[in-house]
Amino acid sequence: MKNYVKRLAPHYDFGLLITYIVLLAFGLMMVYSSSMVWAMNYYDRPPNSFFVKQALHAAVGLILFAVGSWVPLKLYREKWFIVSFMVLTFFGLGIVHFIGAGDAVGARSWIYTPFGSIQPSEFAKVFVIVYFASFFAKKAERGTLDDVNRTFIPAFLVLSIIVTSIMLETDIGATLIVGSVSLAILIASGITIQGFVKIFKWVFPLLAVGALVIFLAWDKVMTDGRLGRFLAFLDPFEYKEGSGLQIVNSYIAIGNGGLLGNGLGKSVQKTGYLPEPHTDVILAVISEELGVFGVGIVLIGLFIIVAKAMNVAISTDQPYIRMVATGIGSLFAIQTFINVGGMTGIIPLTGVTLPLISYGGTSLMLLSFLVGMLMNIKMTVGVREEILSKRKKEKQPTTQTPHLRVVPSKNNH
Repeated sequence: MKNYVKRLAPHYDFGLLITYIVLLAFGLMMVYSSSMVWAMNYYDRPPNSFFVKQALHAAVGLILFAVGSWVPLKLYREKWFIVSFMVLTFFGLGIVHFIGAGDAVGARSWIYTPFGSIQPSEFAKVFVIVYFASFFAKKAERGTLDDVNRTFIPAFLVLSIIVTSIMLETDIGATLIVGSVSLAILIASGITIQGFVKIFKWVFPLLAVGALVIFLAWDKVMTDGRLGRFLAFLDPFEYKEGSGLQIVNSYIAIGNGGLLGNGLGKSVQKTGYLPEPHTDVILAVISEELGVFGVGIVLIGLFIIVAKAMNVAISTDQPYIRMVATGIGSLFAIQTFINVGGMTGIIPLTGVTLPLISYGGTSLMLLSFLVGMLMNIKMTVGVREEILSKRKKEKQPTTQTPHLRVVPSKNNH
């Protein structure tokens, strides 16, 4: 293990580490600022109660970041690890329908334990990255990637179970993220256009059946809460006293903040106008208190993580690393877009948290682990490039000065 760490350490990406720490610290600061009034007035708790919990989550997140950074990548491809992770994910996604909480906010997504709440859909996001990358990498290495029967169907069955369970919670935001990340990994696998055509022939009938089921059970699928969010997306000010409340007050917060904001802790909207301001709408509080400058810190930090992941995915020739990097980058990018897009009215509000910033233990800890995995990937790629560079130099012929042959002069005796 000592030699393993010694080999990787010279390639440690301190830029990624600093970005992660800055986002973690910034998120803690804003959770404290946005949750103080809400904790006292609506939960009758001390003003720092949400901050203390998030700080504990961040401490565990740092440990998981270190685990993700230094545990050898080959472990995540081991069959026992994949199977164990699958069982844990399926168990959580199944049991949440019986003992889960969250009906009040429209999604039974949380399981309460003595140690805090757990959100199984967050585990599913990480699982699809680990599972899909390992599964498709093996197919790519064996040259069977375009064999749809052996490549796509097993993965599609696993994905169908996960997506169906999350949709039944009903967590539309997490469903979109899991489906989109899975598609991104499939694209990064190197499958051909012909392979995609074959897959579409399988998927289209299933989508048609799903659409028919939704149509027949429209009243159960399109509940008042979901319909309200959709209508609020179309015209939030028409429903500003109900389903459009969060969007309208987010607009007000963004407008009040301007370029530099009103000052840390001086948000008006967090005092009761924005429901649960420390969760999925925390960026509105950041905008009101720190303005475009504060929002820029968050978005630039998240962009750096996405850019580093995609840079590895584009530059590497190793299928597994390419797909894991694509999964991590696409997860951060898609989740950020859904959160910011919902808050600004670009897309319907879904309740998706802002990565590493919003209050939420399961999300913070597992995203920390994924940033650690990205660090591990970057170091592994750095070591491989170093080895290949040395081998290339060793194969190059050495340049020597040719010997000069002295031709004797005719005048010499």
